[in-house]
Amino acid sequence: MGTEIIVNTTGRETRVAMMDDGRLAEIHIDRGSSESYVGNVYIGRVVRVLPGMQAAFVDIGLDRAAFLYAGDIYPAFAEKDDDIDVDDGADATIAEASPRSKPRNGHPPIQDLVKEGQEILVQVAKDPISTKGARVTTHITLPGRYMVFMPTVNHLGISRRIARDRERRKLRDFVKKHRPKGAGFIVRTVCAGKPTEALKQDMDYLIETWDTIKETKAKKKAPACIHHEHDLVVRLVRDGFTAEVDRLVLDNKKKFDQVQGFVSRLMPDLKDRVQMYRGQDPVFDTFGVEVEINKCLTQKVWLKSGGYLIIDQAEALTAIDVNSGKFVGSSSLEDTTTQCNLEAVDEIAHQLRLRNIGGLIVLDLIDMEKPSNRDRVNKRLEAVLKKDRARTNVLKISELGLVEMTRKRVQEDLVRSISEACHYCSGTGHTKSPHTVVYDILREIKRETTRSKSKETIYVNVNPGVADLMYGEELESVESLETEIKKSIVVRALGHYHIERFEVYSR
Repeated sequence: MGTEIIVNTTGRETRVAMMDDGRLAEIHIDRGSSESYVGNVYIGRVVRVLPGMQAAFVDIGLDRAAFLYAGDIYPAFAEKDDDIDVDDGADATIAEASPRSKPRNGHPPIQDLVKEGQEILVQVAKDPISTKGARVTTHITLPGRYMVFMPTVNHLGISRRIARDRERRKLRDFVKKHRPKGAGFIVRTVCAGKPTEALKQDMDYLIETWDTIKETKAKKKAPACIHHEHDLVVRLVRDGFTAEVDRLVLDNKKKFDQVQGFVSRLMPDLKDRVQMYRGQDPVFDTFGVEVEINKCLTQKVWLKSGGYLIIDQAEALTAIDVNSGKFVGSSSLEDTTTQCNLEAVDEIAHQLRLRNIGGLIVLDLIDMEKPSNRDRVNKRLEAVLKKDRARTNVLKISELGLVEMTRKRVQEDLVRSISEACHYCSGTGHTKSPHTVVYDILREIKRETTRSKSKETIYVNVNPGVADLMYGEELESVESLETEIKKSIVVRALGHYHIERFEVYSR
């Protein structure tokens, strides 16, 4: 069983599942109201320049101002024309296509690049995440099927996955001959072996798109969106529907016709692999996708050996703890530990891709004494991460068994996109125990006694569970306090009260 792409449409929601050997590898969701802005081009207005952060905030018409870092402003210092290796990953169209001909700290100060009130053409590189606004860049990149067009910078890159020197030279010469003066292109992996007519058609389409953007810009005033990236399905078909994909299955006729038209125009040799699903059961049930999505919401992930992972996500950091669990091995402790870690890093790479976890990630592996075993696990992690289209950076395993790594984050992770913080615990995963609340109440009663010395009765409004405890197990404590303060305590159970909520007052 090879690679499959399964598309499910329900109302305004569209979900795209990438399957590897029958197992869910990636899930992408678009619900209309929470669409991705990555790839959209805007005329923005600089609303604030922050020299201390070497950044500016740009109003592009979204709820929060976008963030523009000085290093993402490309004036004249990106003039470079090299046949360099580039990643051809999921975010190559925006972030990876940005040539760094100078280091990040080699740019002019932000106050010399933009001014408040200035109109500026920008493209969204990262969606708004949590409380942060979108991240934008002035380096425009327009992705096509075979190329990524960079109209604002003189630069030529070749995907490192195209290994043959002869093929690389051929593609480089062809692009140099046909590209506009001063513009650049990234040559994607799928270009290898394609006829030049198809490449030229793709280049012409991207150049025409840029001309349209420039014409629209002349007619609009900031803030305004002047170019929309393709919707989720077409975008993933363009970037991920290759000869390695066995089939593309859709359950919606409108989406099927849209994809068929796109594939017929740009990749007719793959048209027969696009299929319309006509089964009675929901398509994600048939392919086992729904069960896998529900598993993504759990904190614990079991390994086949009996070990397990614990995944804890904070706003900017994710900690993944590896535990041996029921796995006892068959020889030495060191071998058992190494085998568990090898299995764990395979699953960690899968979970990072599936859950779309980005930012700083710390892996707490089980301690291994032998440096050779640590190297073996580290190489295994690096190898399995090569399947991930998002850029990753992994450091060596420390003496404490920790691995520090980063993964490029462009969009909200899966858990946050399909769930929300628990309304009861506010996302902490904990509430005060009823016993703790009872003793908080008893202390508050003492405070109320000093505030209302003339009152004879103290009233307490609480959650029913806390009330039961005060009238049951903790009744002796309540009666003892009544004797001490010489006042009556009346407890009222209110069903709509949170377990931690209470109210103490006198009459």
